[in-house]
Amino acid sequence: MIQMAENAKNHPPHFNNAAFDIVAIAASAGGVTALVKVLSTLPAKFPAAIAIVQHLAPQHRSFMAEILGRRTVLAVKQAQEGDCLTPGTAYVAPPNHHLLVNGDSTLSLSQSELVHFLRPSADLLFESIATIYKDRAIAIVLTGTGSDGAMGVEAIKKMGGTIIVQEVKTAEFSGMPSAAIQTGNVDFILPLDAISSTLVTLVMGNVEID
Repeated sequence: MIQMAENAKNHPPHFNNAAFDIVAIAASAGGVTALVKVLSTLPAKFPAAIAIVQHLAPQHRSFMAEILGRRTVLAVKQAQEGDCLTPGTAYVAPPNHHLLVNGDSTLSLSQSELVHFLRPSADLLFESIATIYKDRAIAIVLTGTGSDGAMGVEAIKKMGGTIIVQEVKTAEFSGMPSAAIQTGNVDFILPLDAISSTLVTLVMGNVEID
């Protein structure tokens, strides 16, 4: 009975008209331009939640949510402790905080130790959604240096989720996309311009977009 209760807590409610409930996006160097490209063409009725880790200078306030919010019809906000995932909303990890998703679809922020010298860590975000959302999770790895996201990609794939990686030749910095591809767990390797439309097809299927 205890095991059943734990399992129940790890199955958050599914969003209506969505084949996937959450899209987690990782980016580092060159990421602002890439994130704008992906988010700017998603429809207002996009029925999944989006969580974003963009590596930022830890000592400065971030205007990432405002920058992205001006370029997309989706709601964009800097993630706060206890936020509940909502369809059509993008949550941006604040500087110097890990962003994690809980079993009840709420968000947690943590200043626990750096992961591969990074905070926020895409690996931690990806691993948290793999555990909770399993085959209803999509992870996207965009431009960036280093290898953040690669371990998380393996975790998501192991739990049945779907992985999209920016094609290296269209990435301003190839480190993160290359590391993800080298795991052998990637479902789609796409030029930056094709990621948004693929995301809509995966999440919304044949639903008509106004």
